[in-house]
Amino acid sequence: MSLLPRTAEEFSSAEYWERFFKKRGERAFEWYGDYNKICGVLHKYIKVQDKVLVVGCGNSELSEQLYDVGYKHLTNIDISETVVAHMNQRNSERRPDLTFHQVDATQTPYEDASFQAALDKGTLDAMASEEEGALARRMITEVSRVLKVGGRYVCVTLAQESVVKLAVEHFVQLGWAVRLHCLQEERGREEEDSFALPVFVLISTKFRQPMPNPILEMCLGDDGVPVRHTRVCDLLSAVREYQAYSVLRKRLRTNTDPASNLSLTLCDAKTGLPRYTLTVQDCPPGAKVPRPNQFAIFIVPRGSETAWLYSAPEGRRQLAASANFRRLVIASMHRNQDYTDMQAVQSELSPVVMDLAPPGMLTNQQVPFLSVGGDLGWREEVSRGVSQLSGEYCVENVRGEDGELYRRLVFLSNVSLVQSESRLVSSNTASNHKKKNKKKTKAAAAAAPPSACLSVDSGFLCCAHHEVMVAGLSMLGAGTPQNKDGPVSVLLVGLGGGGLPQFLRDFVPDAAVEVVELDPVVLQVAKDWFGFRPDDRLTVTLGDGLERICSLEKEGGHCFDVIMFDVDNKDSSVGMSCPPAAFVETPVLQKVFNMLTPRGLFMLNLVCRDLLLRKNVLERVKSVFPTILSQRIPEEINEVLLCFREAKDADRILPSLSQAAKNFQRTLSCGTADSKRKPHIDIAEILKDLKLE
Repeated sequence: MSLLPRTAEEFSSAEYWERFFKKRGERAFEWYGDYNKICGVLHKYIKVQDKVLVVGCGNSELSEQLYDVGYKHLTNIDISETVVAHMNQRNSERRPDLTFHQVDATQTPYEDASFQAALDKGTLDAMASEEEGALARRMITEVSRVLKVGGRYVCVTLAQESVVKLAVEHFVQLGWAVRLHCLQEERGREEEDSFALPVFVLISTKFRQPMPNPILEMCLGDDGVPVRHTRVCDLLSAVREYQAYSVLRKRLRTNTDPASNLSLTLCDAKTGLPRYTLTVQDCPPGAKVPRPNQFAIFIVPRGSETAWLYSAPEGRRQLAASANFRRLVIASMHRNQDYTDMQAVQSELSPVVMDLAPPGMLTNQQVPFLSVGGDLGWREEVSRGVSQLSGEYCVENVRGEDGELYRRLVFLSNVSLVQSESRLVSSNTASNHKKKNKKKTKAAAAAAPPSACLSVDSGFLCCAHHEVMVAGLSMLGAGTPQNKDGPVSVLLVGLGGGGLPQFLRDFVPDAAVEVVELDPVVLQVAKDWFGFRPDDRLTVTLGDGLERICSLEKEGGHCFDVIMFDVDNKDSSVGMSCPPAAFVETPVLQKVFNMLTPRGLFMLNLVCRDLLLRKNVLERVKSVFPTILSQRIPEEINEVLLCFREAKDADRILPSLSQAAKNFQRTLSCGTADSKRKPHIDIAEILKDLKLE
């Protein structure tokens, strides 16, 4: 290890290499791999009869091995007098025609167009660190001069971005074709002390007439199918991806780490679009895993990617523990990709998965594929569009693992988060939907009715925090004799698909709901795809929620029984994804307090991963509201805070919930005159885990 350069600048120092080769002595220094690793690419691009200039040959055995398989026209040059003398002496008897010359690669004595190929193994990398790349530019300019038309510069490199960028841009400017081969370590050959980065071979071909448009290609292996890129930056991005994958593969093949949650995305080779996301979950040390259970692949059903079991670290650990394999790779399929069946997916993933196998696993060992029910699930995209505020979105129908159909709104800037979700039922058979479900065959379950035959079940709340918010209304005394006919006024900030406000309008008698929504596109999506229908009891105000609150409080006379915040935070850098930080500043909370009726409740959907930030938010809420109940959502980060305007007796409030829940449940079950469906909600069950903050 001490023989390797300590700094990049040393790579291009003649003095360094003099010291290096004197210390190295007789041992060959195979810069970036030996002959066996790169010979496939070399033989593909360099013909046996070609005159070849070997730039910066060092004391590598590469030229000797090429000579021995028939390459007799090799001219080897190096800047080190020591290595040149040593190599000439070493080959004087066995290979008298193999000569080595002390020549500066930036100014050679050779005539223009005198070689069919130039071979460089690490010399470009060494020179690129000197003079801000000027030395390397002089070297490849000289190589360009001495190559014939149709000649190739074949460069073995570690593809540091600045190095590849320098070379590729140089040859693109000359109108040459550029191709990169990524040569990864063979599976099963990784060792603890082996180098993690892959070796690349850059092939630049000289044309008689410069090409008008760049020819930029990337290949995996020495005979991989070339993938064409239109820009240099895209080619560099592909290099980075291969390097990152190689480092990941090395890490996985030499270590296990239950807490790492490593993941990678596999893209379609032709389109470049994401096709699979693979997440690696190792079992904890000391776990009793049967000896045959070394490695398995779990295929997540389409439409279930955002489920807690597959998307949350805790869920994946639970899934891995249940599967009981030493390493489980969880494979998710992407939108806008076609998948024929489970067998086709297995065939597609099989050549890749052994790269992710645990240490010590044999390369020929069979890897089982696991799934739910043996099928791929079902997903149908029904709409796609762009919001100026939230970016690109899609609306999709999916089949849940419970066999039911659901409609989702997903913003593609965060595909792991479902913005809104509603259950679907057949428009004409809502009443006997459950009976028909029981009669479905497995084959029928894989299909789904056309979208035109489906409607949203407004009586079913998909989001658990919405259920808590609805159940919290029981604390207003709804359903009791003294409040039997009392209307409930609600201000809701954040529409989503409109499931929550529609439930309130349809199933809470005399409820009057105002929704404030910032994004007009979200309102239109709710109307077009989630059955949202405003009326005189359900109104929508388009605009900023904070501005609406300030306006209502300033006007006075606007009092609400309930104010709900269910709005997400677009700033992903903050440890709180709901609500935006400005919504829980003390002045805003005070305005909310002022706008509540004496019996009023403020309900806050809080999603906060940062424990210190959560503590600060809670302290601010407590400084305004005298009594707060909280309910954490199982298997999610969400929690709902129920904040009372009036102080409540801590000894009585929780014990009284049972009767309040029964009263409110009866009220909901009656529904309203214009509601054709019944609510699917158990108030008592939802409220049983409330705690006093």
